[in-house]
Amino acid sequence: MNQTTDVRCDVDGHVAVITLNRPVKLNAITPAMAGALRDHATRLNDDPAIRAVVLTGAGDRAFCVGSDVGELDAYATPWDFRNRGDYGDALRELRKPLIAAVNGYAYGGGLELALACDIRLAARTATFAAPEIKLGWIGGTGQSALLAHSVGPGNAALMLLTGDPIDAERALAWGLVSTVVEPADLRAEARELAGRIAARAPIAAQTAKANLRAAYTMPLDQAIRYERDLQTICFATEDAAEGRAAFAERRDPRFQGR
Repeated sequence: MNQTTDVRCDVDGHVAVITLNRPVKLNAITPAMAGALRDHATRLNDDPAIRAVVLTGAGDRAFCVGSDVGELDAYATPWDFRNRGDYGDALRELRKPLIAAVNGYAYGGGLELALACDIRLAARTATFAAPEIKLGWIGGTGQSALLAHSVGPGNAALMLLTGDPIDAERALAWGLVSTVVEPADLRAEARELAGRIAARAPIAAQTAKANLRAAYTMPLDQAIRYERDLQTICFATEDAAEGRAAFAERRDPRFQGR
């Protein structure tokens, strides 16, 4: 387990909140923080009590500005850099629904972290950018593919080729985020949404997430067949039986994740 106070993970009921806790450095990620994110993702995946996760940044200036550039020269070779444990990969491997509460700058790897989430909420003061080109490189954690899926190839090209930021309203218009709220309301909105998702059948929620991601990479006919197979798996769970019983009895279902 990577020990650092620069990443917090707090649990309230069925919801976990991961907070990048380095506000003085705009929540720039160090190798130790990347390791902590991987550890938290593994632990949350293995904890059946956790049904939804929120990712946010400490402070009111930044969600995350990506890797701490000052740490990048610590890699002995470019190949070591290539094979580093990547924080974006860790979050994409999280099976639980993941919500980004973007409270400020989401730049570079911070943009990639937001893109790794299933749903993105933004404070009105948030901005988004892929500024790597201004430093002589490009993103390396699925930035191009995930951004193109979210905002379309033309808008993605504008961000990737200029490195210039877009504000929250443009991000909303482009489909990069689902909702824009006042900064003071962001965390409560994200927590409320996570609570609503956590109240759903957890196996169905994780299956819906897996199905949605698979749909991006499959031809339509295969995607529909895959969805039907996953539906059948869900239909056989105790939660699905509880859902049918609750519907018949006109009451709220009590899902147990079985």
